[in-house]
Amino acid sequence: MCGKPIAHSLSPVVHAAGFAAAGLLNWTYTAIECAAAELPDLVRGLGPDWVGLSLTMPLKEAALSVAASATPAAVAVGAANTLVRRPDGTWHADNTDIPGMVRVLRDAGVPDSPTVTVLGGGGTARAALAAAAQLGADEVTVVTRRAEAADDLRAVAEALGLRLHRLDWTDAPAGFGADAILSTVPRGAADPLAATVRWRPGSVLFDAVYDPWPTPIAEAASPHGVRVASGLDLLLAQALGQFEQFTGVAPAPEVAMREALAAAASLR
Repeated sequence: MCGKPIAHSLSPVVHAAGFAAAGLLNWTYTAIECAAAELPDLVRGLGPDWVGLSLTMPLKEAALSVAASATPAAVAVGAANTLVRRPDGTWHADNTDIPGMVRVLRDAGVPDSPTVTVLGGGGTARAALAAAAQLGADEVTVVTRRAEAADDLRAVAEALGLRLHRLDWTDAPAGFGADAILSTVPRGAADPLAATVRWRPGSVLFDAVYDPWPTPIAEAASPHGVRVASGLDLLLAQALGQFEQFTGVAPAPEVAMREALAAAASLR
């Protein structure tokens, strides 16, 4: 697992539990702090015993630059959270955040063809656009502090067949009438919205943050009949796809990985 910061990540716990459950006793999964500019040198220096990398912020966009090939989904959104070593030694990029997010949103009760608002403009926001498209949305409202961030997402939206409408961050509460609100911003960034949003009962809030949990915005949503999904839900869902690609073991041992994640999260 690579990213910066990375010390809070529970991915090592999840994957280690999967290795143990699958009998892969010689496999290890570790956290490496790495900035985007450092990723190419890191990847070049990995020996043949490395089969893959999980990537989090701020590496999801940089990941494509070190890969020799990529899935159409990763190319469409311009971001990847997974690198897998091919037999010829090159690296293949994928984005398991997308199917993971679709699963989390469906499990939370998001309907087909939903209205969707996305907070943020980074790599996870790109995956959120793709998830919205797979759920049948035809338009997404994106809330960003900078107009340039929304402009970067506009090409992604067009590639996915989505119309994109931008709200400035100061107008963020206006986007909370959607069927699904997907917060992809770093921890703390959405906290001030907790006191300003008018919640719509029956809607779904997905907050990609999981440390600390619950976040102020998630805590504020629940009493209003809003169904809440967390970054922990996405962490597990996307890790299952990564585990299968890294190990060739399918299906991944979901129960063991879920239980390990829940136990580790309860200690936070």
